[in-house]
Amino acid sequence: MVDAFCATWKLVEGENFDDYMKALGVGFATRQVGNVTKPTVIISLEGDKVVVRTQSTFKNTEISFKLGEEFDETTADDRNCKSTVSLEGDKLVHVQKWDGKETTFVREIKDGKMVMGLHCKTRTLTKL
Repeated sequence: MVDAFCATWKLVEGENFDDYMKALGVGFATRQVGNVTKPTVIISLEGDKVVVRTQSTFKNTEISFKLGEEFDETTADDRNCKSTVSLEGDKLVHVQKWDGKETTFVREIKDGKMVMGLHCKTRTLTKL
């Protein structure tokens, strides 16, 4: 099923991305750039790994992973995360965890377009 995502995708529209970046603690200048950037996302299979390349005038990133296995990820805004990507039905679910916080990207194909929802949670943990 991950084959359905394997293509080159171009961002055409987005909603509330600035609010999402604020929740992550991204600074004003970086948010301004992020709000006008229209990245190209290339998803491919290379052997048993999925590769996601994101290209833009702001920054290029690449992650490579096996579905369901945790990996180290450095995000475009330089967060170091422990990430896991899994296939849940017809959705590609990408969870990033860092510093007691969590972000989830849910990608799905609708009418020939890839739609990605972004969700950010903050949890405070106390030492036992």
